[in-house]
Amino acid sequence: MVEKSTAVDVKMAIVGPVILLGAPGAGKGTQAKAIVEHYAIPQVSTGDLLRDHVSRGTELGKQAKTIMDSGKLVSDELVCGMVAERLSRPDCARGFILDGFPRTVGQAQWLDNWLATQLFEKTGLRKSAPVVINIAVGYNLLLQRLTGRRSCPTCGRIYNVHYSPPRVADLCDADGARLITRRDDCEEVISERLKAYERDTLPLIEYYRAKGQLVEVDGSRGMDEISVEALKLIDGHRL
Repeated sequence: MVEKSTAVDVKMAIVGPVILLGAPGAGKGTQAKAIVEHYAIPQVSTGDLLRDHVSRGTELGKQAKTIMDSGKLVSDELVCGMVAERLSRPDCARGFILDGFPRTVGQAQWLDNWLATQLFEKTGLRKSAPVVINIAVGYNLLLQRLTGRRSCPTCGRIYNVHYSPPRVADLCDADGARLITRRDDCEEVISERLKAYERDTLPLIEYYRAKGQLVEVDGSRGMDEISVEALKLIDGHRL
């Protein structure tokens, strides 16, 4: 039986790459935060990388800005270049969690190759496949979670009428402003987002499933319960 690691041991352990998959509303952000805090590894977000490169005016950032200003999607080549640069930094040496990457099978194949030929040869990470955790939540529950969101137009505080409602219906606890439903939280917009996610991400899920790397976690449970299971899966992988 493996002894339970102390907090210090966990934050010095080699964790390796972690990939979280899940639809909007599945709770990826909450689980990513729990993993980052538990292991003290960085969360690598493609959205953050794009903004950082554009703001710093790097060569990759200039190319990305030109493409985005024209209304087009940034190519896999550019995104992968930014990811490669970020994962090569010293703070990723023990492991990292990927947020929003990979999004396509092509990106997943690039990542597999990069991990095998670059990262594992240059860091202390052992040569093993990433932990790929898919937080599975049914369509109706996702719709309920997302359409239940309300926000304060004054302070920006977010509520959910089903799970974390304000003390007084429709009014912000902090400043008493009347809560609003943002356009992105309207049912028709959310429905399209969920359909797009299923269409674009299903091949990625099947890719990792075919490789025997995918682990599905029931995302309909409480967030703390999901966190416990996710951390156990990561611990089992690294041990």
